[in-house]
Amino acid sequence: MRQFTSVALSAAYLCLALIVALLLWRNGGGWAAGVAALVGGLGLCFAIHGLVQQSLKVRALRRELDAVREAQRVMLSQMEQVDARMSDVAAAVSDDVGRSEALEDEMHMLEGLVEKLGQRLEERVSVAAVAAPARHDAAHRGRQSAALLDTVREALAENRVDLYLQPVVALPQRRTVFYESYSRLRDASGRVMMPAEYLTVAEPEGLVTSIDNLLLFRCVQIVRRLAKQDRKVGIFCNISTASLADETFFPQFLELLAANRDLAGALIFELGQAAFDARGSVEARNMGKLADLGFRFSLDKVVDLDIDFQDLARSDVKFLKVSAPVLLDELVETDEGLVLRSMPDLAAEDFSALTRRYGVEVIAEKVESERQIVDILELDIAYGQGHLFGEPRAIRDAVLAEADAPAPDTAPHPPRHARGGVGVLAGRRAAATRI
Repeated sequence: MRQFTSVALSAAYLCLALIVALLLWRNGGGWAAGVAALVGGLGLCFAIHGLVQQSLKVRALRRELDAVREAQRVMLSQMEQVDARMSDVAAAVSDDVGRSEALEDEMHMLEGLVEKLGQRLEERVSVAAVAAPARHDAAHRGRQSAALLDTVREALAENRVDLYLQPVVALPQRRTVFYESYSRLRDASGRVMMPAEYLTVAEPEGLVTSIDNLLLFRCVQIVRRLAKQDRKVGIFCNISTASLADETFFPQFLELLAANRDLAGALIFELGQAAFDARGSVEARNMGKLADLGFRFSLDKVVDLDIDFQDLARSDVKFLKVSAPVLLDELVETDEGLVLRSMPDLAAEDFSALTRRYGVEVIAEKVESERQIVDILELDIAYGQGHLFGEPRAIRDAVLAEADAPAPDTAPHPPRHARGGVGVLAGRRAAATRI
């Protein structure tokens, strides 16, 4: 196409030069003037054509340079994106490697713990067999205890320690926001052994601490799984003062939690009120180490509401679990209105407000009936736990899937001011009004 254009332009230049030459010749210029005009015209035309061609080439070259620059810019942008993706992949691989190493360390710790338990149990069983009483009934009880100890040993050695979770719901919506964990052992046939059964032999043999330690590891595992699924659900995990004071276990456990401190918002360690009040300097110091990592604490088995809330705040205790029967039995009618037996100077409905000033939320546990819910809501308690909202269940994928779902209920939700049916607190207020 370009060659055709060049030939056409050359022909046009030649015709133009011939026309100029003929005009000069016919006007009396002679052959010499005509030839000169022809040659000069052709030269001028070709010179102009050269300039035009050069200008077009320069413009085309500039367009090509602009295209190359744009292509380079796109390539640099893509290279930056690839580099960013490679950085993300490298970070993810590094994180996976770190988690794998942490899990491997955890499994080694569990294996060592179970091995020590097996050795201790074998020693205990041997001593019990040697020192068995002569009488038949005593010997029979010794054999039963030895068999039960052997069952506990096998359950620990073969990792038949299950984690059961019970929901803790927000009131009045009854949406699950926490779980409380419990440990259960299974024998070789798969039968679940309740704590009342195996604790009869585990406590005298000093095995409760070891079982609690295994439960702590299970809690860390399940919280990690919930966090991986982006579930915003916390787990209350019981920790004994014996575990806090264990010079062998606690440093290893603290190291594990330090490697998983991103789980601090979802893992809440729970102690009984009596154990918390009786804690020593070692236990308090180790609780402080857990608090420094961001982990929180909860008190359960609360029987005395006359509590030093400043001490709770200093110890990073953020939850207080009081059973519904204990809480409602604390209510006393006075001339000033309803008060708590343990705190007669405080109105009953102001108890939750008092705890919140110290950063502590009250959880009403062992809730069994809708009537109790009415009174609990009247006391402005924000959380509830009990068989009314769900029984403890073995951890399964279904439980994880329900982590954010509202707890099922078989009765309509009572509003903060009950319609139909009068609770204990509301009934007492009505009676006081009539008086």
